[in-house]
Amino acid sequence: MTDTRCGFVTFVGRPNVGKSTLTNALVGEKVAITSEKPQTTRRAIRGIVNRPAGQLIIVDTPGIHRPRTLLGQRLNDLVEQVLGDVDVIAFCAPATEKVGPGDRRIAASLDGYPNAKKVAIVTKTDAAGREQITERLIEVDALREDWAAVIPLSALTRDQLDVLTDELLHLMPAGPALYPDDVVTDERLDDRVAEIIREAALEGVRDELPHSIAVVVQDMAPREGSDLTDMYADIVVERDSQKAIIIGHKGSRLRDVGARARAGIEPLVGGRVYLSLHVRVAKEWQRDPKQLGRLGF
Repeated sequence: MTDTRCGFVTFVGRPNVGKSTLTNALVGEKVAITSEKPQTTRRAIRGIVNRPAGQLIIVDTPGIHRPRTLLGQRLNDLVEQVLGDVDVIAFCAPATEKVGPGDRRIAASLDGYPNAKKVAIVTKTDAAGREQITERLIEVDALREDWAAVIPLSALTRDQLDVLTDELLHLMPAGPALYPDDVVTDERLDDRVAEIIREAALEGVRDELPHSIAVVVQDMAPREGSDLTDMYADIVVERDSQKAIIIGHKGSRLRDVGARARAGIEPLVGGRVYLSLHVRVAKEWQRDPKQLGRLGF
């Protein structure tokens, strides 16, 4: 009989409550991109947390929202699929905002997953006062009667992260680790590179554009006789006007995106990178099943 525990946990909540930031903080390395823009996460990204007591596999999912496009619907379907497979569902609400109808709807929807244990987390406590945090804890606690724990924390300052890790491990089934202890994610390298480029492209864009950006890595190979890795990627948008925004005046914005992305990619590959970015238009791809398929959704 093994004395370690291992299992799957996912964080749910409205877009932008800090799920990806929390995933990265627990893993201790950036495995999920973050942005001020809602619905930044588009895939189920697995982050792996190793402790002497066992292993947590965090499945970071998109925020649950009312879908306006086929992409939005597919993201919600992905969340539902993940929720049906995990051992623990951790509901997140930020300390900085009152609990609203969206939070209540998501908390109530957890009835549909009776096999998973439920934990509530009040995030972003570093940005809230003590009274605000207390008020939020009371509101969140009242959302369900079956919380195994209600934990306030800050992913930014790492306050209470160990408390959450210990609680989650305690709720997991007994069993051996599923991944080697030096693995932090099961994401493929080209997927991680594409996400870093998308994160760089999201910075500073406005309105609807964030949802219209997708990234595809076309090629990646070490350059012969050099320590450089050559990477070629497409940034895909839905309209010509969006293409112009991404490229910027005389290509200035695209150069900035490339520089920011390279800074994130080079530590990942452990060497210098030559990154070539091309912006192309795929009309209304968020609503087109064929285009979604080609882009991996």
